[in-house]
Amino acid sequence: MLDKRQLRQWIREQKKLSDPLLRERQSEAITQTVLHHPHVRTAKVILLYKALPDEVETQMLLDQLEEEGKTVLLPVVIGPDKLELRLYEGIGKMREGTYNIQEPVGKAFLNLAQIDTAVVPGMAFDNTGNRLGRGRGYYDRLLRQMPNCYKIGICFDFQKCPQIPIDPNDVRMDEVITYSLS
Repeated sequence: MLDKRQLRQWIREQKKLSDPLLRERQSEAITQTVLHHPHVRTAKVILLYKALPDEVETQMLLDQLEEEGKTVLLPVVIGPDKLELRLYEGIGKMREGTYNIQEPVGKAFLNLAQIDTAVVPGMAFDNTGNRLGRGRGYYDRLLRQMPNCYKIGICFDFQKCPQIPIDPNDVRMDEVITYSLS
């Protein structure tokens, strides 16, 4: 089994080799699956993310959930080891933040216990819900503060691995959604 650093490098290489049109089609299919998911349908407050170019695209998901009247939260990097959640109020109220990620300029959301469902990116996931992030631990620290939140990881099919190396700080997803066009 590869260690975390090696697995991240292998996934980065797979992303470079993957067809952008195929990733776009997979993103659309994953978006539809997430929109129809029972935990998302019944959620009032949802944590999501604004996708980087190599991640499952989330803009349609963000817009649709906001249009449905859901409270949609996005993370904002605060300092070297913390995420703050802010209300997503449309693409027009975003700015480029740390790591060139688009972040909302809305007000901070502090009541983490109100978050019903989290949709989380990752470098890789395994069949038991283990998640490999980018290595900074941002999501693991945040998700530990939301033990009752239903956690959904989303990824491209090549990001699913038989087994992910884990350590005690890693937070497991309740479910992982991907889509294979084959």
